[in-house]
Amino acid sequence: MTTRTNALPRAVPAEDVQVPFADCYISAEAQMAALRVLRSGWVTTGKEVAGFETEFAAYVGAGHAVAVSSCTHGIELALRSFGLPRGSVVLTSTLTFCGAVQAIVHAGLHPVLVDVDAVTGMPTPATVRDAVRACGQPAAMTVVHWAGDLADVPALAEAAGLSLDQVVVDAAHAIGTYAGSTPIGSQCGATCFSFYATKNLPLGEGGMVTTDDPERAGWLRQARLHGMTADAWRRYLPGGGWRYDVAEAGLKANMTDIQAAMGRAQLAHLPAWQRRRAQIAARYDALLAAQPGIGLPHRPEPGTGTHAWHLYPIRLAAGIERDEVIAELAGRAIGTSVHFIPVHQLTYFGRVASIPPGGMTGADALFDQLLSLPIHPRLTDTQIDAVCAALADITHRRFSRKGSE
Repeated sequence: MTTRTNALPRAVPAEDVQVPFADCYISAEAQMAALRVLRSGWVTTGKEVAGFETEFAAYVGAGHAVAVSSCTHGIELALRSFGLPRGSVVLTSTLTFCGAVQAIVHAGLHPVLVDVDAVTGMPTPATVRDAVRACGQPAAMTVVHWAGDLADVPALAEAAGLSLDQVVVDAAHAIGTYAGSTPIGSQCGATCFSFYATKNLPLGEGGMVTTDDPERAGWLRQARLHGMTADAWRRYLPGGGWRYDVAEAGLKANMTDIQAAMGRAQLAHLPAWQRRRAQIAARYDALLAAQPGIGLPHRPEPGTGTHAWHLYPIRLAAGIERDEVIAELAGRAIGTSVHFIPVHQLTYFGRVASIPPGGMTGADALFDQLLSLPIHPRLTDTQIDAVCAALADITHRRFSRKGSE
């Protein structure tokens, strides 16, 4: 239950505390693992990647995991694994990272942008049906668990007239998101994770595709490395043969053993890191819930799932200029960000994506309000308190000024 309070701790003045928006923490164990691989004489895709895949699949409850160079490449490969005709329609949220939509384009498919609910930041069955009526029956859909919140994938797939096997889940924010008691990772055709520097499991770069389909997993393993039937590790093992075949076009999208060894070490810390993220979100909730002009992030209804708290995106009330707040917080050495510029507002996607005639009213309304606050496991309570004190001061002055006009 959220504790509502107007009392903000001010033991340390906000302007005396530096608060970075993100923190790419590489644990001592991960650093040692990378060094061990560097000393081994084999640094590219090999046994560490295979080990990381096995351990990650077990962590999210998936039958198979395939390590790739990025979540973006993972989405592209997952869509290509569906074998869709070139130009097939793929639905996707407009409030997502641009790379997730570029993946659709690079897969030779046609993105249709779907509006979002102005509270959840995610599409609804109604906005999906609007997109289908306007642009035709899709062949597939990507669904993002935005900020680490829980998207209702089955309901969105049903609204699109698709089976779950025709859905790619973008779980870049969702390591640690649960649907009920089930971790995200095995509920659809493929699920794609990110290990980018700011993510819940940071490696700097890298991604993972999980699936319960063994044939899809096998196809992905070949396609991530030029479509070759045997990678270098297997070819160069004692007794390995040098010959290989290429049956179709692939990508250079493999993960290195350096990254994978780090990932295995980082994975051991993830449960503790997720607990800390939940504690940080709860502290933000308690300090900001009663502050005028600040709307707390949406989260799953009790008993329906668990938020991963990759982001803590607040909503600023009308009349508070978001960019002015960002600038003033930056002046107090507090980092923030905005997630995301809606894709339909970006020039390139106006040429390559379809937008339903009704526009993106939900995304447009939400975008002007969005502000992501710092949230990462090494964020201290003192830093959280400083962020909240500064934010309350800034928004209070703007409300007071507005009221006197």
